Amino acid sequence: MKKWLLPTMLLLAILTISYPARADEITPIHEINTAPVNFDGKEVKLKGIPKNPTRLPLVNLKSYVLEDSSGEITVLTELDLPKMNEEITIRAKVKSLAIVKGDALGLTVTELERYEQQQKI
Repeated sequence: MKKWLLPTMLLLAILTISYPARADEITPIHEINTAPVNFDGKEVKLKGIPKNPTRLPLVNLKSYVLEDSSGEITVLTELDLPKMNEEITIRAKVKSLAIVKGDALGLTVTELERYEQQQKI
């Protein structure tokens, strides 16, 4: 019985350390900005304050800048623009236009879903 205890605990430790982050965890914007290649094609959950809205009706383009304590990133959306200066949480997809020698070019973050506003700032 004792000889199975150490391998079992070792296996549990390895699984705990190597288990990927859950999709519901908030990703700091700084992490995406500093290593966009790691997020290419992945969905993330972001939380922050929207600002600087842009709407170009002729090409049906809407975007805003989402800011958290670690940085800011431009978010494209097909939804209505969010209320500015009210904290929101979104689910978004990160894509790069190209990856050249490990560097991501043309980073885009597209909003997939917006969760209810959580706190006014």
